[in-house]
Amino acid sequence: MPERHFSSKTEDIFVVKKLNVCILFGGMSPEHAVSLRSAESVLNNLNPEKYNIIPVGITREGRWIHYSGSDYSLLPGDAWEDHPDNCPAAISPVWGQGLLRFEEDGVKQIPVDVVFPVLHGENGEDGAVQGLMQLAGIPCVGPDVAASAVSMDKTLTKLVVDHIGQPQAAWALVRRGELRHKMETILAQLQEKFSFPMFVKPAGTGSSVGVSKATDALSLQAALLAAAEYDEKILVEEFIRGREVEVAVMGNGSPIASICGEIDSGAEFYDYDAKYITDTSVAYIPARIAEDVAEQIRDAAVKIYTALGCRGLSRVDFFVTYDDNRMIFNEINTLPGFTSISMYPKLFEASGVGYGDLLDQLLALAMEAE
Repeated sequence: MPERHFSSKTEDIFVVKKLNVCILFGGMSPEHAVSLRSAESVLNNLNPEKYNIIPVGITREGRWIHYSGSDYSLLPGDAWEDHPDNCPAAISPVWGQGLLRFEEDGVKQIPVDVVFPVLHGENGEDGAVQGLMQLAGIPCVGPDVAASAVSMDKTLTKLVVDHIGQPQAAWALVRRGELRHKMETILAQLQEKFSFPMFVKPAGTGSSVGVSKATDALSLQAALLAAAEYDEKILVEEFIRGREVEVAVMGNGSPIASICGEIDSGAEFYDYDAKYITDTSVAYIPARIAEDVAEQIRDAAVKIYTALGCRGLSRVDFFVTYDDNRMIFNEINTLPGFTSISMYPKLFEASGVGYGDLLDQLLALAMEAE
C-alpha cells in the first residue's frame, strides 16, 4: 500500500491553553443509544491534560444536561441523567456566550472552544446542530451545515454522486404521502424497475435504522411502510451482490483515506442488530480485496467526500461485486460510530493513528476550519 501520512496540528494550539471541548451526545433520534456508546468511548479517550472536557447529554425527550460525573460507563444506560451535580444546560445561539449552565443561583456561562457532536442521525448529522454552532461561533468537528444536510439525505447524496460519474446502485425515490393512495401503482413501478430482492431505506437515517430487504411484493409493501415511520422520503435500491467495504476519510482541504475494511455481517445484511447488538458480524482489516481495487476505493472515497463539501471526517461505504470486482458506492456517514467496535476508529488505528491521536487530529481540523 502506498505510504500515507497522518499528521496533527494540535501541538500549536496546546501551547496557548487547554481547549474547552464540549462533547454532545444522546439526542432525540432513533440512534440515541448508539450515540451514548460512541460518546463513552470518545470521553474515555480524550486526554484531560490537553482538554477541559465538558460532557453535555441530550435526553430522548430533548432536555440538555451538563453531565457532571466522571464515570462515563453510565452513559450507555440512563443512569448518567440522575447524577446529583447535573444541571440543565444549552449551547447559546448568541455569538460568544458558549455553554449556559442553569444553576439554582443563576446562569453560569462556560466558554467553549470547540464542540464534538457525537450525535448520530436526526438533528445530529443533518446540519441542525451544525447550524447552531455556526450561529454561536463555535468550531464544530465534522462537515458544515450544507455538507451534513446533503450527505444525510441519501437521495441528495445520490444526485451528487451521479453528477461526478461514480457508479452506484440504481435507485428510486418514494414519498410517504404517495403510499396512502398509490401503493399498488408504486409496487408495480418498483417491480418493473428492479428485480427482487430490493433494499428499502428511510432517506435520512443512519445505523441501518428502518432499513429492510424486500424479497417479494408483500415484504416490499411492509418495507415501504416501515421506512415511512422514520422519514417522508424513502429510498429504494437495487440489490448489489458483493462485499461491503468501508473506508475512513479525514481532512479539510487535503483529505486522506485510511486503508479499506470489510464487513461480513453474518446476517441478511448489515442491519442495526448486526452493527450494535449481536455478535454475528466480522470485520476484516484490511479488506479481502486486491490492492488495486482498494486504491480505487480510497481515491473514490476522497472524490465523493470532496464533491459533497465534507471536512473533518466521514466514512464512505462501497460494495465490491463478487463476479467482476466492480466498485459500487453505497453511502456516506458524516458522523460515523465511535464505539469500541466501530469501523472508523478501527480503520485509522490500522492505518497508524491511535484512537486518542485521532481525536486530537479531528479537534485540530475543526479549529483549523474556522
